[in-house]
Amino acid sequence: MQNPQILSTPPRSAKVSSIARRALVFDACEVGVVLRAVLFVETVLGVGAMYGAETPLDWLARLALLTGGALPATLAWLIAACSMKTLLQRLGTRGQYVAGVALGALAGLYACTMLVLAGVLAVQAPWWASSASGALLAAALVAALILRARGRTPAATTARLAELQSRIRPHFLFNTLNSAIALVREEPAQAESLLEDLSDLFRHALMEQGEAVTLGEEIALARRYLHIEQVRFGPRLQVQWQLDPRADGARLPPLLLQPLVENAVKHGVEPSPHGGKLCVQTQRRGSRVLVRITNTVPGTSEREGACATGHGIALANVRARLALLHDVQCEFSASLQDGLYQVRMTLPAPPLEKTTTVKSHEHPHR
Repeated sequence: MQNPQILSTPPRSAKVSSIARRALVFDACEVGVVLRAVLFVETVLGVGAMYGAETPLDWLARLALLTGGALPATLAWLIAACSMKTLLQRLGTRGQYVAGVALGALAGLYACTMLVLAGVLAVQAPWWASSASGALLAAALVAALILRARGRTPAATTARLAELQSRIRPHFLFNTLNSAIALVREEPAQAESLLEDLSDLFRHALMEQGEAVTLGEEIALARRYLHIEQVRFGPRLQVQWQLDPRADGARLPPLLLQPLVENAVKHGVEPSPHGGKLCVQTQRRGSRVLVRITNTVPGTSEREGACATGHGIALANVRARLALLHDVQCEFSASLQDGLYQVRMTLPAPPLEKTTTVKSHEHPHR
């Protein structure tokens, strides 16, 4: 074979395991964490301002005064935690928790100082109470982020098992092997290439790849899958690639793109005797990367007697895994527009190293 290592499954990387053990439980540099922290503190302040407030205007005045001290302190906590990101990641979960609470206590003292300097609090300021309040708010926030970080493991495991089932379906394996058998005598080179693509798909599905991979790696894996399906469907499957090399460095969960193109083939091409078209497009737009997968939809008469419409499990898994990795910095949508089914994702763009040009390739056959 051209690639003797393609059938081998490399052992789990020690580096990946080390990163998993030393995960950063609260990344204050993320936009989602900043928004949650500010909203959480403001909610607590809003409830606390209700005590002693006689009218809504009095409540708003109290809330404004408390916000003047608490909001800068919250931002200071976030800036300090973000600046210490590398140091915090060296600590275990307990150490990160203690560091977050300690920074919260200091932030509480800072808020009290701001209110004293503004003349809002009396000379005998509640220093201990402010420090304890800051520590308590930080503890609640860090605890919530720890629960969210722990929730990644079962969610990713469940999604991974579902993806493994979708990749190693018996009918897909049998169809691929039958296609290879049919090509062994007439086109041995094409049969070898087909089996290499199948082996690579299984290798990627079974290996440990970490929390995220690049979009370019996912595109390469989707190409292998579609190459296998093009041998099976022949001219019925037409694939168009519109790829922007500047978007290849975007990060996304591993094994995310292939289920989407698999859905496009299963529901858009397979039910139709005339086949269909599939387009995979990537584009960098400033600080965002757009990924769009579109496929034609068979008519009503063509869908009769075909497999039932899916339940959206693959799409739900993709949406959940993207949210766990990028939080509020990503978008995902799937809808039927103008006779085409479109899946659209936006991701944070990688740092732009050099200017490249957009390449467009169309491969009805490989």
